[in-house]
Amino acid sequence: MTSKQRSKLKSIAANLDPVGQVGKEGIGENMLKSFSDCLEARELIKVHILENADGDPKLIGRELAERLNAECVIVIGRKAVIYRRSSRKDFNHIQLD
Repeated sequence: MTSKQRSKLKSIAANLDPVGQVGKEGIGENMLKSFSDCLEARELIKVHILENADGDPKLIGRELAERLNAECVIVIGRKAVIYRRSSRKDFNHIQLD
């Protein structure tokens, strides 16, 4: 992902509310399914990483993106922004060019 694409996604994500949170239980299968469904519906999500989550928020954000086959756009403080292009055909995709 280029810095220009990352910048565009960050500007879109600025207005998003978090769709979920990662806590002390870590990243569970139900959470992955829920976030994956959100990515399929929206392509771009914001996730809140709670204070009691084990580990560094940047590492948790990257791991979450990796397990979702997605891209971790940025982690600011305890918020991670994750992008994955939707496989739906009848969808107005985010234009990255």
